Amino acid sequence: MITQKASTVDEYISNFPPETQALLEELRACIKMAAPKAQEIISYAMPAYKQDGMLVYFAAYAKHIGFYPTGSGIAKFEKEIAKYAHSKGAVQFPLAKPIPLALVTKMVKFKLKENAEKAAAKKKK
Repeated sequence: MITQKASTVDEYISNFPPETQALLEELRACIKMAAPKAQEIISYAMPAYKQDGMLVYFAAYAKHIGFYPTGSGIAKFEKEIAKYAHSKGAVQFPLAKPIPLALVTKMVKFKLKENAEKAAAKKKK
């Protein structure tokens, strides 16, 4: 699908069919609402969000959107993501179904809290 690496999230999203673009924009808006101060970047050739460290990444594929809240984000929400294909660091949301935005919001807020706690602990040292 993608022929060249994107340098911005807008450019990344523009590389996909309109239906996928709409889902990606919906996911992007959800992440930005949950973490309004997070910095939006491209990391590992994917849209990513940073605040006190990396929060989450996402990427589009032929049949799903991969959402990467890192290992701790997956472990914390194992029951909620059980119905989706997932691994230690990622969950797959099928393109044919609505993205579970309430779950994404909870995952992003969990990562925000976790990162803030790690940053505060580092400052104390």
